[in-house]
Amino acid sequence: MQNTIIKNYTEIKNKQSFLHSDSNNNRFLYIEKRLNQIFINEINSENSIFRKVKSSAIKKMALFLSNNITRSCSVGIAGETASGKSTIALDIINTIQSFAEEYCVKNAITRINTDDYYYDRSDMVKKAGSFAEFAKHYDLDVPEALELELMKKHIKSLLFGKEVYLPEYDMSGTAIRRDNVKLALPSKIIISEGLFTLTDKVVDAFDFKIYVDVSHNVQKERFYRRAQERDLGDSADEVYENASNKAKTHIHPTAAKADIILSGEADRSAYRKFINQILMLVKEIYF
Repeated sequence: MQNTIIKNYTEIKNKQSFLHSDSNNNRFLYIEKRLNQIFINEINSENSIFRKVKSSAIKKMALFLSNNITRSCSVGIAGETASGKSTIALDIINTIQSFAEEYCVKNAITRINTDDYYYDRSDMVKKAGSFAEFAKHYDLDVPEALELELMKKHIKSLLFGKEVYLPEYDMSGTAIRRDNVKLALPSKIIISEGLFTLTDKVVDAFDFKIYVDVSHNVQKERFYRRAQERDLGDSADEVYENASNKAKTHIHPTAAKADIILSGEADRSAYRKFINQILMLVKEIYF
């Protein structure tokens, strides 16, 4: 028993010495090895959350976690409507925030809502008489409907330590965008999700590019369930057809830019479990 305690103590001391040596390279190699195992275990699991992971993404994650890259990191999540990207993003945010509260980590994560960058078209809505009439002649399912250049500027500012006042778009049907209303503080992680998050005008603002993939049948079922909740009525078919057609042109191709492709059909608890494994590695290294 005593020999076992001495052995375990020695192993812990050796690991601490290894991780806290003068060279960040030792810490990087250890973290990269651990991350590779965490990812491999999840990829090989039943109903994995992953459909594709580039090895370069794991290496980059190790560089950030080992402080070889010292600035904040940015995460962009894209996917078509009803793919599950918003739910996944919120689960990531909530899991990280819970960890941050427990270990007193300040400014752990900041969300940038892509939808807030839709252009203000309130005058056009008033002229049309209703949002439904406006939407018949104005396409919201193309990247040009959003001011993605401004979103990119805001993300870049946050990454380099500057406070930013974000816009806020009214999704209730007025098409009003109010600028400079929400204060965003620089955080360790900047995360954003949306239909067009990985399109050309903004994609290079992100260190980690994630695409959420979902089967057609599941996506369609989710869409019509949401349409019923939003009382779209007879217009649901037209809205779905337009969104699906535009997704083929503007959203599906962005999957090729992704470092990670997630399954939009995995159990929500699986996403949270995986993020917690990464956080436990952070705890081991820094706490």
